Formats: sequence, structure tokens, C-alpha cells
Amino acid sequence: MKKGIYALIVVPVLVSGLVLANHGFSNEPSEKATAKPLTAAERKTAREKWEATPEGITFVNWKASPAGKKVLAGAAKLRNPIRDSSNMEAVVSSLSLPPGSRLGFGVMVRIDGEEYILSFGPEQSGEFRQLHSLKVNDKIRIKSHAVSYAPKYAYPIVAGDYVARDGKLLYKRAPRKGGC
Repeated sequence: MKKGIYALIVVPVLVSGLVLANHGFSNEPSEKATAKPLTAAERKTAREKWEATPEGITFVNWKASPAGKKVLAGAAKLRNPIRDSSNMEAVVSSLSLPPGSRLGFGVMVRIDGEEYILSFGPEQSGEFRQLHSLKVNDKIRIKSHAVSYAPKYAYPIVAGDYVARDGKLLYKRAPRKGGC
């Protein structure tokens, strides 16, 4: 009986040792080279190549349209507060996002007279439970790390990182795991 158990243990150990010995380890760099950052000229040619595609043409036309200019101007207004990571005063103007939006959970807010989409991303395990207590015309303080835009939306999109109402913290984005 004991010989059978030893055989069952020794055989897999020997086979795995042979497999590892034949595979070998090398100190040579892997065949997958890490991607080097593109130079300014390479980025420019890549952008020009993309702008020649149907999606690129649509985006360029949207940026030149009155609706696109309005969205870009609204996004530009928030560049400094976002860069400085300062608090922004906002008023909740709607508890739902525009029809057809795929931004996850979010609300519409008014900052300095401009409408913005305050997006938090896909809702996971009640993460935004306290944000559901917001009502229209609530005054909130927000912080964000980014503002973006897309031809699909008539408003700039503000990424919600921090939301407080009446001095009480309602939401704070958890830091990324494994990132910088």
C-alpha cells in the first residue's frame, strides 16, 4: 500500500521536473517588446490617419458644428478646477441621464450656468447608495479628475470623484488598485 502511494507521488514529481528542465529558463528579453511612447510626429500622423476614417470625419464635423462648439466650450470652463483638483459648486438639475446614454449611474448638474453630465460609471453592489438620496435643486460640491465629451451627448461629461452635500460626504471614488 505504501509503495503505491509513494509511486503516485514520485511519478508526477519526476515528470514535472523533466518538463521544467526541458523547458528551461532564459534571461533573454521576451519576444514581446514593450511599446515605446509615440513621438509627436507619429502621434500627428496617427491622428490624421484616424481623422480620415468615417468615425474621424464625423467627429471633426461635430467639433466644428454649433453643438460641438458649445460642448467643447463647456468642457474648457472646467479645465482649471479639474487641474487644480478644487471643489466645484453644482446644482442637481435632473436625476436621470439623457435618453440612450450608456454612462452607468449619473445625474445632470448645473455648474456656473452650464449643464453637465456627472457620471460615476457602472453601479456595483450599492456603491452609489447615498447618491440615490439626491434630489433636484440640491446644492452639492464635487471634485473630478476628468471632463470628456462625445458627439452622442449634448453635454460635457464630468467624472465624479467626490460628492458632498451640506458638508456631508456622499461619495468618494476608491483609488485604483495596482495603478499609479
